Amino acid sequence: MAENWVKAFQSGRMIRAEIAREILEQNEIPAVIVNRKDSSYPIFGTCEVHVPASDLLKAQTILTNEDALRETE
Repeated sequence: MAENWVKAFQSGRMIRAEIAREILEQNEIPAVIVNRKDSSYPIFGTCEVHVPASDLLKAQTILTNEDALRETE
C-alpha cells in the first residue's frame, strides 16, 4: 500500500533536517529527508523532511515544540 508523503519540515542546513528526522523517528513517526539542494551551488535549495500524510499534524506539533530546532540566528 502506497502512502502519500508530505513535507513536515524544511531547512537550509542538512544537520537540522537530520535532527528533525531523528526526533520524529524517536516518536514513532516514519520520516525521510528529501535533499533539494542544488548540486552545483549548495547555497541554493533546502532539505525537506517528509512524513506520511496521516502523521502530518502530529509531526508538526512535535517539531514546533522541539527546542533543538528553534532558530538561533
